[in-house]
Formats: sequence, structure tokens, C-alpha cells
Amino acid sequence: MKIAFLGIRGIPANYGGFETFAEQLGRRLLADGHEVTVYGRSNSVAAGLRTYLGMRIVRLPAPRSKYLETVVHSLFAAAHAAVRRYDLVYVCNSANVPAVLVLLLARKRVVLNVDGLEWQRAKWNRVGRAYYRACAWLAARLPAHVVTDARVIQAYYQRAYGRRTDYFPYGTELSTTADDGLLKELGTAPRQYILFVSRLEPENNAHVVIEAFKSVRTNLPLLIVGDAPYASDYIASLHQTDDPRVRFTGAIYGSGYRVLQSNALVYVQATEVGGTHPALVEAMGAGNAIVANDVPEHHETLADAGLYYRGPDQLADCMQGLIDDPERAEGFRAAARARAESTYSWDAVASAYEGWFRSLVGKTAQPAPVEDHR
Repeated sequence: MKIAFLGIRGIPANYGGFETFAEQLGRRLLADGHEVTVYGRSNSVAAGLRTYLGMRIVRLPAPRSKYLETVVHSLFAAAHAAVRRYDLVYVCNSANVPAVLVLLLARKRVVLNVDGLEWQRAKWNRVGRAYYRACAWLAARLPAHVVTDARVIQAYYQRAYGRRTDYFPYGTELSTTADDGLLKELGTAPRQYILFVSRLEPENNAHVVIEAFKSVRTNLPLLIVGDAPYASDYIASLHQTDDPRVRFTGAIYGSGYRVLQSNALVYVQATEVGGTHPALVEAMGAGNAIVANDVPEHHETLADAGLYYRGPDQLADCMQGLIDDPERAEGFRAAARARAESTYSWDAVASAYEGWFRSLVGKTAQPAPVEDHR
């Protein structure tokens, strides 16, 4: 099959979940003998990069704009893809419904991953939230194959729009990465830090984690890993903390990110909106003792393999409990790793996708099943 991915910043992955998804799924499809093309933005993909891990890269313009960058670039990508002989085009993000329309008019076979309920994010103004709602409504009515990576989002589309969607979970590598010197550079050591990883936007609640950490009795640092391109005021407010134990590392990707995930004492997942959060699944795959915000999406992903909190006081208690009881923390590490292995392995996710893609293209009778271990 000839498969294209668009609606992301590009690969190699250096921003978020969809980029990692395209890289991980794409390279496995390539290994199975398929041709994979990934569309990327000119401000995210290095000039001159034509292939990566065997996948073809198409680099197209993207305006620097909080509200237009994704949509405009995806329209460029859709116009390019519309005249190519792809068997299937996989579009990421419900905001890219205009690109889906272009592809459908060109009679392309389209899969749209709608992601989460983006209009709930505080970073969008009234127009942005209305746009995302309109895109979700339209996505539910288009003759494209709609995918969700969380059962709670799947249930929402069924309940709100009467639209059946297909479910494929986000995946993770099932491995750990030894420290290569990064932790020493950051002034810490394995199992000697608390880890928070996310885009630094209000609904991801870095401020709640910092507030809770004030009352945790420990000399260990809290590493705040992440950045955000259009949240400078919020990020500046986070840096106003007077707790010297809080350290801002900026965004860290690739092997450095894997080192941090593999060696934390405690990992905190504080997000409150969205579907399945990639960093949570990856924290599970790396075998972390996890404390998660008490929202349905996290329960779906983590189940009973971690602790949950409501508010900064409970978060502080959870962190303190795991710091004070290493044996209990080790038990949660094993549980998280086991759940990741049973439910979220990239190999299993890719195999399910490949079978489903074949069924859509007409090259096999039945799609591969997706295991549900809720």
C-alpha cells in the first residue's frame, strides 16, 4: 500500500503525540513492505530532508500563526496529496477537516483521527473553540473513516453525533533507557527526581503540580519538561515560583526524553482535557510510578496501575507517599509496565492498523482486531 500522513509538524518527532505516532506507525508499515509519505511543515522539518528511516518526507510551507498554521499547512499538504496515487491518506487532528474535504473531493480514501475535544482547551478563544466544535460536527458527517484513540472520545462522538468511530490506542515502546549523562547535566540522578512532561499550557496544569510540590517534604527536584509556542505569559508565570527545587528544562525529545521517563522516581500526569495522552502511555511503557489527575481519560489508560488525585493537596499526598515508600512505588512501576505491555505496545497497535488499512484498501477480507483490556 501507498500511505500518506498529514496534519502534523513532521518527522523526526520533535513536538507532540501525533508526530511520534506518525514516526512509530510509519516505520513499522515501511518494515511490512508499504510505501510511507509524511508531510511536514517548513518551520519544523529541516531543509533538504527528503527521507527519514526510509519514509519519504514532503516539506511544505506553514505560516507562523497560532490559529492558522495547522489548517493552512494541511491544506497545502492535501492539495499535494490529492494528485498523488496514495491508497490511503491519514489526516491527524479534527481541525484539518478542510483538508479532508479537499481529499474527498479528489476521491481519496481518507482516515481522520479527531484527537480529543479541543474546544475544551483554555488556549483557544471563542472563535477557536467554535471552529473546533464545527469541525467535530462536520467530521461526524463526512464519508471519511473516523478514528479515536480513547474510548471516552469514541463514546462522545456516538452520543453527541450518532457517529460510529473506529478505536485504535496510542502506543508506546516497551523499554527503558539508561542515563547517558543527561541527568548529571540536570543536577540529578536515577530515581532522584519527580517528573512532569507536557506542553506548558494552562489546561495541562503545571501550575497545580508546582503548587502541590511546595508542601512535599523532600530535597529531590521537580523537573518541569516542556514548552509551548504560543504560551509565553503562562510560562513566565510558572517561572515566578520561589521553590529552588523546581527546575525548568525546556522541551526535551528523543533519547533525552526516554532517559527522563526511564529514571524518574515519580511521574505526574496533570492534564485535564483531551483523549489518550501520549506522555502518560509512554510513562507506563518506561515503567513509572504514576500519579494522574482524576479524569476519565486517565482512568481508561492507567486503570489501577497508578494513583489518582483531585486538587493540589491530594497530589502532594500522593507524591509524598511514593517518595516515602519505595517498595510501593516499585509495585506501581511493575503494574504500569504490565498494562502498557498488554494494551499499548506500538507493535500491536501497528499490526492492528495495518490489518485495518488492508481491509479499507481491499487487500484483505478482515481488519486486525484491536484488543480492549479495560
